[in-house]
Amino acid sequence: MPELPEVETTRRGLRAHAEGRRVVSVALREGRLRWPVPPTLPEILQGQAVRSLERRAKYLLFRMDHGTLLVHLGMSGSLRVLLEPQTPAKHDHIDIELDSGAVLRYNDPRRFGSFQWFQAGEEITPLGRLGPEPLSIDFDGRRLFELSRGRKLAVKPFIMDGATVVGVGNIYASEALYLAGIRPDRAASRVSEARYELLSEHIKQVLTNAIEQGGTTLRDFVGGDGKPGYFAQQLYVYGRSGAPCKACGTPLRDKVIGQRASVYCIACQR
Repeated sequence: MPELPEVETTRRGLRAHAEGRRVVSVALREGRLRWPVPPTLPEILQGQAVRSLERRAKYLLFRMDHGTLLVHLGMSGSLRVLLEPQTPAKHDHIDIELDSGAVLRYNDPRRFGSFQWFQAGEEITPLGRLGPEPLSIDFDGRRLFELSRGRKLAVKPFIMDGATVVGVGNIYASEALYLAGIRPDRAASRVSEARYELLSEHIKQVLTNAIEQGGTTLRDFVGGDGKPGYFAQQLYVYGRSGAPCKACGTPLRDKVIGQRASVYCIACQR
């Protein structure tokens, strides 16, 4: 699933091509996504200018003249820029043609993504309960410590909860917990404030590094420019079950925690 760094990579790749441009036409070839795409979306978007392209958690927000187009890439989606005509492939569901001649093409084999339209002044409901951005000043170890008191939930699903902090998905939660030396199955309430401070720093570090590397290539993810990310080359634990720990050599173990596969080192993480 594209996580925060992949979505941010996509936003940065699209931004220079989309901002300030006007929509000429929209080709809606398949609207049966996670939620049905409004059949009137081509008419709604036609003629509107993209005033800004923002990201909130794993959502892309196209701020337009009369509202916001909210896009989620789902589990397998990609949104990229085409500067030359290309025949649509099987899973190329939506094209947004801009007045520059560029086309924003949405591809989604599993169709778990979404395109939702919200009129200006309308509440963007999917963003309502989200916690702070992990790279903002609103997120730190103190917040994690305060929210975790009395929680029996394991620390990994705790930091993956969007109400705690947005965008810390399975890959980056696993990596940050490893770097902080915290077992992913430790109860959230049993982690000290000092260790949460360390964990928050590593969450910021891991996400920043991943964004700089263009995200993590898993299966068919590509950024807005159609290129894969390279952060996978730096992974310490995710996807490495049974391999030796890069720090101590102990074989890494795996365990299902909060319905997600988790890999960790029993020697380095306590």
